[in-house]
Amino acid sequence: MTGVLPATEGVDPAFEEFDTWPVATQLNALWQSQLAAAAVVSAALPALSRAVENALPRLRAGGRLIYAGAGSSGRLAAQDGAELEPTYNWPAERMHVLIAGGPEALLNAVENAEDNVAAAQDAVQGLNITSNDVLVGIAASGRTPYTVACVEAARATGAVTIGIANVAGTPLLLAAEHAVLVETGAEPIAGSTRMKAGTSQKIVLNLLSTSLMTGMGRVYKARMVDMRSRNAKLRERAVRMVCSLTGCDAEIARIALEQTEGHVKTAVLMAMGVSKTDAVAALFRAEDNLRRAFNELGLARLARAT
Repeated sequence: MTGVLPATEGVDPAFEEFDTWPVATQLNALWQSQLAAAAVVSAALPALSRAVENALPRLRAGGRLIYAGAGSSGRLAAQDGAELEPTYNWPAERMHVLIAGGPEALLNAVENAEDNVAAAQDAVQGLNITSNDVLVGIAASGRTPYTVACVEAARATGAVTIGIANVAGTPLLLAAEHAVLVETGAEPIAGSTRMKAGTSQKIVLNLLSTSLMTGMGRVYKARMVDMRSRNAKLRERAVRMVCSLTGCDAEIARIALEQTEGHVKTAVLMAMGVSKTDAVAALFRAEDNLRRAFNELGLARLARAT
């Protein structure tokens, strides 16, 4: 592919006079390009589904979720990963972000970092990645050396590898076990892949991590039942969840949450008349899956009715 520009670096002829357009016309055209980027994601859903289905058994076995990227792609991956602990109580030690240039690159450009293959290999080796781990590499062009090297090194250990790129037939997609292609084409501003490519990447990451966390039992009836209640807004959200899932009043929900240090799943069972000891034991036996705990305790029909 040497000497051939990826489609994400091309020029969209429809935008050649962009700088002469009125602001309203500019914004409308940019908005439409974002909609088009979102629509393209639909073609990637089958590949994304296979990736999730393959990754879930590894995570259930105790594996880690690891993101790898450079520049804007790496920052989007870091943003997605950062949300998993507060939203789903995903253990911090089971989520890692490998970004070219290190933590400094999250806020500042680090020159030549994306070309550093040795740094990528060292980063993967430093995590002692195993076959239970899942590594997601993301790059708009699909040929960022750092990201490709991370995926190659992780795959060599037997880890599940997922490559997300916006150009077909690129090294990242060839290196990954699961290739997730989102062909967004040329950008409105040539080469500015934080736009269409970035929008599609954010959507894919949202879908991927949400589906993984759901498969890990951290979502029940579309509620984030493993959420960490760390401020007033989230504490009230937890109360509403317990009330809506059990039919109890707010006072009972608050008492249950206080007794469980804000753990929604345990509080839900307690609000339905289960002792704290039995609730904790049931969730342990159900591998922290609330639906399975309901079934074990004979509360499934009552839970469905609320």
